[in-house]
Amino acid sequence: MLLLKAVYRVVVNNFLALAAAAVAAVLLRRPDELAARLRAVSSPLHAATAAVLAAGVARLVRARRARGVYLVEYGCFRPRPCYRAPFATCLEHAHLMPYLVDEESVAFAIRLLERSGLGDETCVPDAYHYMPPDRSLRASRDESELVIFSAVDDVFARSALTPADIDVLIVNCSIFTPTPVFADMVVNRYKLRAEVQNVNLSGMGCSAGLVSVGLAKNLLQVSPPGTNVLIVSTEILSSQYYVGTERAMLLPNCLFRMGAAAMILSNSPDHARFRLGRVVRTVTAARDSDYRCVFQEEDEQGNTGIRLSKDLATTAGHALKSNIAAFGPLVLPASEQLLVAISFLKRKLKQLSGHAGKVRLYRPDFRTAFEHFCIHAGGRGVIDEVQHGLGLSDDDVEASRMTLHRFGNTSSSSVLYELAYLEAKGRMKRGDRVWMISFGAGFDCNSVAWECVKPAPDADGPWVDCIHRYPVQLPEIA
Repeated sequence: MLLLKAVYRVVVNNFLALAAAAVAAVLLRRPDELAARLRAVSSPLHAATAAVLAAGVARLVRARRARGVYLVEYGCFRPRPCYRAPFATCLEHAHLMPYLVDEESVAFAIRLLERSGLGDETCVPDAYHYMPPDRSLRASRDESELVIFSAVDDVFARSALTPADIDVLIVNCSIFTPTPVFADMVVNRYKLRAEVQNVNLSGMGCSAGLVSVGLAKNLLQVSPPGTNVLIVSTEILSSQYYVGTERAMLLPNCLFRMGAAAMILSNSPDHARFRLGRVVRTVTAARDSDYRCVFQEEDEQGNTGIRLSKDLATTAGHALKSNIAAFGPLVLPASEQLLVAISFLKRKLKQLSGHAGKVRLYRPDFRTAFEHFCIHAGGRGVIDEVQHGLGLSDDDVEASRMTLHRFGNTSSSSVLYELAYLEAKGRMKRGDRVWMISFGAGFDCNSVAWECVKPAPDADGPWVDCIHRYPVQLPEIA
């Protein structure tokens, strides 16, 4: 059966090449006749016309071809051990703040942490270590400067580029948006050129990192060759600690952890690490339930927080299906697309014939299109939903689960921590394809495809001091 599948994929995915080879073989069997036909139609006029037409077609193809976009380098914030928030510390702090949360809420939060897939090494900002937490503007600014500058320093240290080489700056942070904005903060810190274009994205949740990649792609494809874009993705927690008792609003306190990532994209292949492929964004905000799935609001006591719907994983699954409908035909090989089309045709024919029963649509195997998967580490339930929906193995989602365990939900930067995990493990090879999937408020689902051009020369990154301990065995959910 496996041999038949392999033969089928080779034949269908290379049909045009096989057909061309067959035609060439037929022609070459009678070379004398082919030469005679060519001499009969050849003339200087014919040759000149053919050359002009060929040159025109080649120029038209070059003009219509989109300019390539490349990931030059990326870097991640690596928190020091002093920021760790093990379960024991979380429990102790909760009991020392009885006027902020009641015992029932504390018990709920602990149960959630135990089932979350987070480990004892995840980190929170200084503000969370105070009792009560420091939710001031100064604390948020301090956290912002720590994580953002660390990530940007890391990406420049890994790259041959300097701040003077940056032409466009995109910074995304969902909830905390100070004045001046983060983009201006980065310009000031690194003394970027006066003509640098800068964009600050907010309110887009955990999907904003890949939204930024899509924006950078659009800018780079219409920019002069050699244009470089710096993207910074983060989420600032200090001012967002929820101090009420609403369970749906306590979830972010338990799941989100400090983190940030920076990447440099360019339309020049020089020093490129990855080539950017397809980018597809799906927005389901027209549905009221999806729109309110991740919602910032006040509870009955006036405490502000983020309410996460109990249907978050299901909503993510529905958004992913819509996203796949647009993304799949762009990346799947012809062999998988043909099987999907055949199953769809079977269903339609059965419906038209009036037969009872339902034909199950074929679920394409995305492992034929990608070697690696980076699924946003939004929570154990989200990863489970995506794994089940795509039919992935535990090995396929290892990077996502281990990132959630070691770093927690770092929002829009999580997919780059996962990419760093794959490279630290030495699994990334030249030509390997990566599928990044993110979800965010709205509700949004984003898919981005990459192809490895040059693997990392070493494993020095956010996993450098712990990669030898991973993967770890996660406790079963009771």
